[in-house]
This record gives sequence, structure tokens and C-alpha cells, in this order.
Amino acid sequence: PVHKQTKVDDICSRLTLNPCKKAKAAVFSFLPILTWLPSYPVKQYLFSDVVSGLSTGVVQLPQGLAYAMLAAVPPVYGLYSSFYPVLLYTFFGTSRHISIGTFAVISLMIGGVAVREAPDDMFYFLPANGSNASAVLDVAARDTRRVQVAVVLTTLVGIIQFVLGLLRFGFVAIYLTEPLVRGFTTAAAVHVVVSQLKYLLGVKTPRFSGPLSAIYSIKAVLTDITSTNVTTLILGLSCLVFLYVIKDLNERFKKKLPVPIPGEIIVVIVSTGVSYGMSLSGDYKVDVVGEIPTGLLPPAVPDFSLLPRLVTDSFAVAIVGFSMGISLAKTFALKYSYSVDGNQELIALGLCNFFSSFFQTFAITCSMSRSLVQESTGGKTQIAGLLSSLVVLLVVVAIGFVFQPLPQTALAAIIMVNLLGMFKQFRDIPLLWRTSRIELAIWLVAFVASVLLGLDYGLLVALAFAILTVIYRTQSPKSGVLGHVPGTGLYCDVGDYEEAAEYEGIKIFHSNSSIYFANSDLYVNALKEKTGVNPERLQSARKAIQKQKKKANGSHNSPRKICAKVSLSSPPACLLRTYTVRFSDLEEAVFLEPLSTVHSIILDWTAANFIDSVGAKAIKQVHFIPLLLQ
Repeated sequence: PVHKQTKVDDICSRLTLNPCKKAKAAVFSFLPILTWLPSYPVKQYLFSDVVSGLSTGVVQLPQGLAYAMLAAVPPVYGLYSSFYPVLLYTFFGTSRHISIGTFAVISLMIGGVAVREAPDDMFYFLPANGSNASAVLDVAARDTRRVQVAVVLTTLVGIIQFVLGLLRFGFVAIYLTEPLVRGFTTAAAVHVVVSQLKYLLGVKTPRFSGPLSAIYSIKAVLTDITSTNVTTLILGLSCLVFLYVIKDLNERFKKKLPVPIPGEIIVVIVSTGVSYGMSLSGDYKVDVVGEIPTGLLPPAVPDFSLLPRLVTDSFAVAIVGFSMGISLAKTFALKYSYSVDGNQELIALGLCNFFSSFFQTFAITCSMSRSLVQESTGGKTQIAGLLSSLVVLLVVVAIGFVFQPLPQTALAAIIMVNLLGMFKQFRDIPLLWRTSRIELAIWLVAFVASVLLGLDYGLLVALAFAILTVIYRTQSPKSGVLGHVPGTGLYCDVGDYEEAAEYEGIKIFHSNSSIYFANSDLYVNALKEKTGVNPERLQSARKAIQKQKKKANGSHNSPRKICAKVSLSSPPACLLRTYTVRFSDLEEAVFLEPLSTVHSIILDWTAANFIDSVGAKAIKQVHFIPLLLQ
């Protein structure tokens, strides 16, 4: 007995984690870097991570400057957003390959909110030197207010993502289906290009937000197109062509090039040198980046009085940012045979956004273009991401002033060329037309709604429509009669497969949906139609049998026997029951003709995940065979 008790205690101690092990598991889950950094193979990985980090940092620098324009904040805040979050993700993230930082779609969503909350109209003032002078825009005050809006929005986004991660809500990304995300991001690319037209042309137009903002922006640019700055346009088009050629070369020769050609940083350096050497800002009125403060800003508490107006927008940014990150993280994890935790990714993004917002950053997520650079240049772990953030830090604290003459049209060219991959998503339309019309409808609704209504309302409309398609699919399921494929154990729809053959007198009815209150009537109607059994005809036959029985009972001189052999399918058990009704005290028998060639109906419920009470009652009330015993 003592020996047996010892075994039991040993088993129980193994099954139950002691507090130390639980605490260790919790720490490792919260700080994934502890799971791989102690065993980091320096000789195998370090060189690749260094090359990858430097290459990614070179791309991250111009993108940070450019995407700050989309977020409607000064360019230096894009550099801040390319440093702090990347540094934090190294410790809390579970993906080894994605590049965290500024991203066009998220930046544009933030910019729309910032422009809505701090429009130009709020910051015009009359000069003190004369009452007849026209109003002047206070750019400094406007930018300060927009930075406050972007920072508070980022703080709220971080809180939402962190709380959702703690509540294990990582599954919410599944509601953003691939057609919805691709249609939405394509629409975002349209908004981004439209917003950059004024920088490419050098025209002065206001920035619009909300429904129909893209149309208003195009109209404003076309109205003012006669004031196009030719120097700005030539420089911008030159950068566009150069970047497109470089991107095409990188794509064609990616297997031969050890490192992709850094087209963005070349454009930044050359255009900055040309702008400085030719004094484009002073002599040709070319808009440039302007002052870039040297050094990092001290931490500051966001203006939380803005929170109530930003709740809806923050949810949209939080969900879109997470869906972008987790989708790309899972892609790389599948390719390199490791796993990512969706809930920990939510926590990591939440911490990155929340803590970084105190250092004047705007919301971030994973960038597809930078992640591909980080992966293609040999990046093995987030050490590469850490090094890329240090490249940005070097610029911020030491040489940021060098980029002050950088023309804004060059940044617009960088943004536009980086969106080429998103515009290629238009190729989804013919593919979805051939494979799934419903998914095509989701793609088109997400695209059109986001273009016309803006990214925030467009996302809500697309989500609502996607949910409606789920209801439509369950309400209008595909149904049919199954037949056996000779020589196999397969049963297929006889309408789709010529080789599928039915058994004589047996109907196997299949529906690819659950049965519940929204589709129970449709299910019953389809069942009657596909099996070819007419309940009304059976009911008439029942009345005829009852009439014949009464006549037989009323005639004492000519006794008869009535035999009726009928079949009954008894849902939901779907068991064949054969009833024979005999009146043995009658001498003459009346044999009824079969009411239907079908003697058995089998209901295939393999695709039914659930049946509610309404569906069960509907099935129970299906009377194919009259109750002859009454």
C-alpha cells in the first residue's frame, strides 16, 4: 500500500505544475525573447541578422519620413514611430521575420482622424498688422494639435490591443476574411495615391477626411492643376520611374542579388543633394521636409480629454493593424516551421503602441515591403529588427538635419511605388469570379465602401456585409441528392457527377448547412423538391384509404381485407419503418398501388454543425406518409 501511494503521489506531482514552473511559463509566454535568445546561434545567425537589419533600416528610414505625411504629422514623428515600437517588439513579439513600424494603411487611417479633429479651418488667424490682410494658417499650432490627436489615438489603440490579448481575443482576426482585407487594402492604396497627388504636382489643396474624401481630393487637385509646380512634377516623376525600375530589377533578380538594391535610400540621398545644391526650396518653390529636430523627445502624458471622440476610430485601427501583422506573421511562420501566438501578438502590438505613444509616436503594425526585405536578406530573428531600429536612432540623434532639404515629392514617389503590390490585388477579381461569387461580392463591397465612405466606415460596412453573406449561405444552402460512385465509398451529388448512381427506391438528401430557425422552412422545401415525394398527393391518398375503409366496415355482405404497405422516414433518426395495416376480420383484400417509387429517404447530416429546436420541429413535422393507423 505504501508503494502504491508513492506512485500515486509521484503521478499527481507530475500532473500538477508547481508555482515556480507556472511563473516561469508565464514569464516565457509574456517575453518570448527568453525562449530563443539564450540559445541564439551566434556563428550561424549573427552575420545574416546584421545584414538584414542594416538593409531593413535603410528602407525603414525613408518610409518613416514618408508615412508621417500620410499620418498628417511632421516627418520626424515617423522616425520616432520607426524606433520605439520596433525596439519593444523585439522583446514581446513571437514572429521572427516581420518588420514592425509605420505602414501606409494605418498611417492613412490616423491621418484621416487627425485631419477631422484638427482641420485647417481651426487654425487660420488674422495678422495683427492690418485688418485688410487675409487670414494666415498657423501651421505650427495645427501640427501640434494633430500630433496630440495621433498620440492619443495610438494610446487607445494600444490599450484595446493589450486588453484583447489578455482576454484571448486573438481569434477576432478570422472575421476579417482574406477577400475583405485585400479589397480594403486596395481601397486604402487608392486613398493613399489620391492623397499624394498634391505633393507630386506641388499644388496647395486642403486635405479631406470622411465619406467621399477621395472624390473631394481629386476634384480639388483637378481644380488647382493649373498651378502645378513644374520642377516638383519633373523631380517626382523622375523618382517614380527610377524606383519602379529598381523594384522591377529587385523582383527579377532577387535570387541572384545578395541584397536588394536600396532604391528608396538612393532616392532620398540624391534628391536631398539635388534640392540642397540647386536650392529648390528657395528658387523653385519646391516643398521640402523642413526642420527635423535632433535627438529624442522626453516622455509626455497624452491629452486624454480627446479619448471620447476617438473610441470608434481606435477600434478600427487596432483590428486592422493586428490583422495585418498576424496574417504576415503566420505566413512566415508556416514557411519556416515555427509557430506564432495570436494572443501574444495582440499583447505585443498593444505594448508597442501604448508605451511608444508616451514618446510621441503614432500607431504601427507590420509592413509587407519591409518584412520581405528583412526575410529576403537573410534575417533569422528579431535581432535584425533591433538593428534596423538602431539605424533609425542614429539618424534621429545625429544626422537628422541632413534630410531637411528632402523634397516632399520624392517621399510621395516612395509611397506610390510601395503600393504597387496592393494594386496588383485587382487580379483577384477574375479569379474570384471563377471560384466564388460571394467572396467576389465581399471584395467589391469592401473596396467600393472604403473608397467612397472612408476607411473607417468602409471597414464597418465590409464587416457587416461579410456577416450577412454567412447568414445568406446558411439560409440558402446547397442541397442535392447523393448517389454512390461505383468502386468507391464515396457518395456525390448526382447533379454534379455523372458516375454517381442512386439506389432504386432510396433518396439520400444532403444539405451543406446546419438546420436552424432561419433556414428550416427552406430545408423542408428543398427536401420535398429534391426527393420528388409530394406530401399533398400522399394526403389525398390517405383520405381515399380512409373512405375505402369506412365503406368496407359498413358492408356486412361483402367482407374484405385491406392491405396497405407504405414507407415512413422518421426524422431526425432517419430510420426506415414499414407499416402493414391489416383488418383480419375482412375477407376481401384491396391492394393499394404504391404511392411513390421512393420507399426510403435518408437525410445526410454530416455537414450540420447544429440543429436548434425550430429546425427539429420542422423536421419532425415532415409527413411524407399519411398516418394510416388513425
